[in-house]
Amino acid sequence: MRGVSSFRSTLSRAAVGALTGVLAAFTALAVAELVAGLVRPAAGPVTVVGGAVIDRTPSAVKDFAIRAFGENDKTVLQLGILAVLALVAVVLGVLALSHRRAAAAGVLLFGIVGSAAALSRPDSTGIGDALPSIAGALGGAVILYVLASQASPAATAVDGNRQAGAEGWNRRGFLAAAGVTAVAAASAGALGRYVTGRRGRGAVASRNSLALPPPSSPAPALPTGVQLRVAGISPFTTPNADFYRVDTALTVPRVDAGTWRLRVHGKGVTHPVTYTLDQLLARPLIERDITLTCVSNEVGGPYIGTARWLGVRLADLLREAGVRPPSQGGKADQLVARSVDGMTLGSPVEDVMDGRDAILAVGMNGEPLPFDHGFPVRMLVPGLYGYVSACKWITDIELTTFDTYDPYWVKRKWARRAPVKTQARIDTPRPFARPVAGTLTIAGVAWAQHRGITRVEIRIDDGPWQDADLAPQATIDTWRQWSRPWKATPGGHTITVRATDGTGQVQTEQRTRTIPDGASGWHSVFVTVP
Repeated sequence: MRGVSSFRSTLSRAAVGALTGVLAAFTALAVAELVAGLVRPAAGPVTVVGGAVIDRTPSAVKDFAIRAFGENDKTVLQLGILAVLALVAVVLGVLALSHRRAAAAGVLLFGIVGSAAALSRPDSTGIGDALPSIAGALGGAVILYVLASQASPAATAVDGNRQAGAEGWNRRGFLAAAGVTAVAAASAGALGRYVTGRRGRGAVASRNSLALPPPSSPAPALPTGVQLRVAGISPFTTPNADFYRVDTALTVPRVDAGTWRLRVHGKGVTHPVTYTLDQLLARPLIERDITLTCVSNEVGGPYIGTARWLGVRLADLLREAGVRPPSQGGKADQLVARSVDGMTLGSPVEDVMDGRDAILAVGMNGEPLPFDHGFPVRMLVPGLYGYVSACKWITDIELTTFDTYDPYWVKRKWARRAPVKTQARIDTPRPFARPVAGTLTIAGVAWAQHRGITRVEIRIDDGPWQDADLAPQATIDTWRQWSRPWKATPGGHTITVRATDGTGQVQTEQRTRTIPDGASGWHSVFVTVP
């Protein structure tokens, strides 16, 4: 019986230690969130540590995360960080019951790690970014020490006014302190979220009040029939709410349009200039339908969409700054775009200035850019994958050379130059569908931005290639829908599709992964006809 009692006592003590650690961690995060709201929301410890993890994660692992979790990859990462913190907190809490100072030092060590991560971020504004992690660690260490003191035998009262547990510790005092800690931490966290929300209200108000001017060059009317009437096919124009989002921002930047600035400078720039949003909006705006594709899009993947964009011709801004493309003797062959969160993307100057509709976009499908998609301004270059062209929340354009500077993704072994590869996707029937026997429609989309699509073919099992019917091509910078009727017969069937671009190049069958310059290969689906 004594052994059973001792075992129960040990479990009870471990539970008390675990609760102590979790409450200390909760306090640390709450205090850090409050201070981050006062200093800079993006300097919060979970955000900066998460950003550091993303930066140091191998490209293959990042690619796996996008495939496995899609646009929820950042949520999974944050939950993973919190789970690790909770586990460490439990260990430190148990340790604190016998070694309070050592456990408190462990909490402070996490504060140092968070501070270092904050100061190492490319968007760090200085030593102030370390304050949230430092304040949170101090708060957590104090709470851990205090609660552990209440849970130790030395805290047992002998005056008869407080109850001591059978194990010889101040149970009533511990529970009271734990309750006060939980309430105080929750209040600090709620206040932090409120302060952070207020800081973002200016950005929200600036977007809500922004009236986009009409374009001086409207988008051509979409041809009749550009959207096929086939159930299950992707809409030609992707609604903003459904447009894919792939980036490294754990916290979506909320930039106030009134304070936003864009600096143009660098090699070959004879007239450096800084623009406000009002100055951009006062310029002639163009409106274009453009399809964007993420380089992380696997064959048949979802990370592609088409929108009607409104913006300023980027080439005009560059010429006014004195920039010339390399083909005309320009000194710079790479344009490095920087976002407010420190992301860098590199685009070939020649492509940006070759006459295509490269723009600094301010509008998307008839409204100001959503925050998720770069408000107030983002960059677009038709024909290039997003990681070398589509900088969101852009704030700086530097002209340089590919030999001089490697942007974010190039440092992680992605290609410097990345034109979009010709691809076709089957939207319907879906993989492993069970359509009934008889005539059904196979349909989907094909894309080869800035080259266009001239032919799509499908194949049933190992049969001959058959031409699909093409919807009208809106522009060479958009995807193109296609369809083909098929008389489905009972059994299992593999449907395969391939496309031909405007240069006459047939999509390659060779299957490659997304790294280093985009996936290739034919998309196929397997269906069973009962």
